Amino acid sequence: MSDPILVVGAGPVGLTAALELARRGVPVRIVDRLAEPTTESRAIVVHARSLEMFERLGLVDELIRAGVRTTGMEMHADGEVVARIALDLVDSPFPYSVTVAQTETERILTEALAGHGVRVEREVTLTGLTQDEHGVRVVLEHADGRRETAGTGWLVGADGGHSQTRKLVGSALAGKFKGEKFLMGDVDADHDFDPHSMYTFFSPHDGPLLVFPMEGDRLRLIANIPTDERRTATREWLQQVVDERAGRPVRIRDSRWLTLFEVHHAQVPEYRVGRVLLAGDAAHVHSPAGGQGMNTGIQDAHNLAWKLALVSTGQAGPALLDSYHAERHPVGAQVIRFAATLTRVATLAHPVAQKLRNKGMHLLTGLAPVRQAMADRTEETAVAYRRSPIVVRSRGGGDLHAGDHLPAAGGPELRAALAAAHEHVLLTVAADGSAPAPVDGVTARHLLIGAAATGRTGYDAAFPDPDGRAGARYGLPDGGRIMVRPDGYVAAIAPLDDDAPLRAYQALLRCR
Repeated sequence: MSDPILVVGAGPVGLTAALELARRGVPVRIVDRLAEPTTESRAIVVHARSLEMFERLGLVDELIRAGVRTTGMEMHADGEVVARIALDLVDSPFPYSVTVAQTETERILTEALAGHGVRVEREVTLTGLTQDEHGVRVVLEHADGRRETAGTGWLVGADGGHSQTRKLVGSALAGKFKGEKFLMGDVDADHDFDPHSMYTFFSPHDGPLLVFPMEGDRLRLIANIPTDERRTATREWLQQVVDERAGRPVRIRDSRWLTLFEVHHAQVPEYRVGRVLLAGDAAHVHSPAGGQGMNTGIQDAHNLAWKLALVSTGQAGPALLDSYHAERHPVGAQVIRFAATLTRVATLAHPVAQKLRNKGMHLLTGLAPVRQAMADRTEETAVAYRRSPIVVRSRGGGDLHAGDHLPAAGGPELRAALAAAHEHVLLTVAADGSAPAPVDGVTARHLLIGAAATGRTGYDAAFPDPDGRAGARYGLPDGGRIMVRPDGYVAAIAPLDDDAPLRAYQALLRCR
């Protein structure tokens, strides 16, 4: 048996990568320098596209139960609501975010990973790394001072913004290094905030205040502060900031976690460095505006792991891993631009600029397309890979393109079948109720939609579509086929009488 893939870092990103590998039967080892899981709530918002990823992991129901559904964002200035964005506008089976402490997210992932026989090795620090075309050699230092030399075919660096993996492969973050500074608290408080909304309060004299209601009367408070501020984070200081900026009564009773942190907007130039893949904060950092850091990292891991599983088991060539950078680096860059823009808009200092911002935001968010775009961007449901090197540029008759995420269509049984599949799925849409012959020689789970109960030989399962809604939703009212990747994205779309796009995609996977 080959050496297990090594994942460095046991936060949500590393745990997602390890779990995706383990549930595909790929040997994996995950290490973390901390003696225990963090007790700090840290990242707390899980957006719609990440919830779709958790559904594929079989964990979404547990995650939703552990948190609070957030269906809207409000922006306040001068004691008034200048904008409200309904997050349930997004095209997702989960049209909301879930606000949940990172400790719970990590617990759920860790328990699921243990169910596959993989446990986090703690107090293990990566101190050395060399690689060649055959594999990676690492030096791991254990808590008792023992130095272990180990080999692995591939290494996933998910060890955060101060990534040791990134340093050891000679990479570095590149971007804007005049960072923003924040005072943050996870507190229990008396308040009247709607638990299903997130809030931003623009201050005329200071930076913005972000408020995220959590379970019960718990709040996450994040306040932008001057970069030259040298005070220590205290409950009294946070209460003062809230009193000055929120414009409504909030009484902090107790603090679970208080901290100061400074962030920059930057990412590494390459997500793949030979046999080392960087993910999450090891690859990109930015301000908490939009709450997309952990979500982007989880989606990095989900994108990477199925590809790494195919490569490590010889089912695909190593060139497939180049698509990880090609697909996820632009997403990281977009998230950084989005977070930087939100921060810049929120921290305008000139009174005239603030008035123009407030008025403009109120007018723009009165337009339905703007509200839709902001909801899609926040929930990351707009993420697509249409320019990916492993997408066959084909499309159906509607709005669905290869590279898009497959929309939710059909009944709950079809959705469950798609979510449960570890492998590629080839969806065949039959327009007239008859069952077209399945495609021979295409490695995938074959599902049929819309066909009659008889005549479906060769398919793994069939699902009714009596009114043709699923076919129309996929842009295939006259029938066709869709190759769906293990991460839920469309690899190729083909008519029933031409399977060339499907075979072209499979050839891309095999490329050495």
